Formats: sequence, C-alpha cells, structure tokens
Amino acid sequence: MGETKNETLDEVGRGPLSRGAAVVYRMLVLEVQLLLATLPTSLAVLLLGRDPSNLPLFVLALVPVAPAFVAGVASVRAAAASPDLAPGRHFFRAYRRDLVPTLRWAIPATLVLAVLTFNLTHLGAVEGGQALRPVILLIVMATLVWCGHMTVLTSAFSFRTRDAARIALAQILPRWAFSLGILSLLVISAFLVIALSEVVLLLLLWAAVAPLALIARPVIDDVTARFTTSPNRT
Repeated sequence: MGETKNETLDEVGRGPLSRGAAVVYRMLVLEVQLLLATLPTSLAVLLLGRDPSNLPLFVLALVPVAPAFVAGVASVRAAAASPDLAPGRHFFRAYRRDLVPTLRWAIPATLVLAVLTFNLTHLGAVEGGQALRPVILLIVMATLVWCGHMTVLTSAFSFRTRDAARIALAQILPRWAFSLGILSLLVISAFLVIALSEVVLLLLLWAAVAPLALIARPVIDDVTARFTTSPNRT
C-alpha cells in the first residue's frame, strides 16, 4: 500500500507546481469528458431559441446531464483518493457503472420538471394562475435540490433507486448547507446563461461538478454512517 502511494506521488510530483499542474490537467480532462457526455444536450440547447415556450424542451434535453454529473462527481472523488495522471479512467468506469441507475430517477425527475416549466409558461392563460407561480417555483427548486442529492448518492453508493430517493428526500432539510450549495450552483449557472451564453456554461461544467463533489463530503459521511455497514465506494 505504501509503495503504491509513493509511486503515485512520484508520478504526479512532490512539489506544489507539479501538484497544481496535475489538478489543472485533471480538470481539463474532466471538462472534455463532460462535454462529450452532454453532447446531445449541447446540440439541443444551441438549436433551441430563447423563447420561453421552448423551456420545457430545454428541460427535457437535460437528461444526459444527470449521468454525466454522476460520473463527474465519482471521478473527482476517485481522483482525490488516487491522484494519478490517468483521471479519465475514473469517469468512464463510473459512467458505465451508474448510467442505468441514474436514468431510473433522472428521466422521471426531468418529466416532472418539464411539466412544471410548461405550466409556468402558460400561467397567464389561466384565470388566477399567477397566484400559483410561487408554489410551482418552490416545487421546481425542491426537485432540483433532490436531484443534486440523488447525484451524490448515486455516485457514492449502490442503493436501490427507491431507497436512494427516500434518503435524498430525507436529507434535503437536515443537510441544509449542502442543499443551499446546490441552489447556489443553480443560481450561478442561470446567471451565466442569462448574462453571457449557454456556451460559457458548457465550458465551465467542471466548475459545477468539482465543487459539488467537494461540498458533498459531509453528506456522504453521514449517509455512510447511518445507512450502510461498509465504506462507500470511490
């Protein structure tokens, strides 16, 4: 074990410059992998106009983002545990492993969000519909936060989908700091899209995945202690 660790340190380098360069390299590789995994979403976003009526279609196009983010979080955690110069293998392994489990909850969640956004864009056509806007927005935010929790749980554990869904729902309020972190990342992402463009957001996907993996550590430790009998996977 000690020899493996020393070999890893020799591969990366022991100086701060070498370690910093290794981190930059890992993030570049992660960004390329995220772009490839979310290519269908990118094409759909670039083709769709900014008309509010396209919002439900935009939401449906986000389905490939979920498995990409799950694999991204898993690869960041794995790279932190084994900081070598081959970070790509962590992403591909996690993507293959978690693709189907992720889609089991991501597709229903995306459909719910698409219906909610469709209702938001047509509230004006319903008498008194504007009064429902705060309620629908609250449900949308809660669903997105739940998806953030599910992303972390899917990347770190092998729970059944219904068990993970219950744990994620139960963690939203007790782990309010993590939930607030998810909302913060969503607000920043929305700001980048509105103020700049979707292309800028696509080029900064790594900047969403890496912080998500970082702030998820207390959540993973808590779930490991409360709901498992063995260490979480990396």
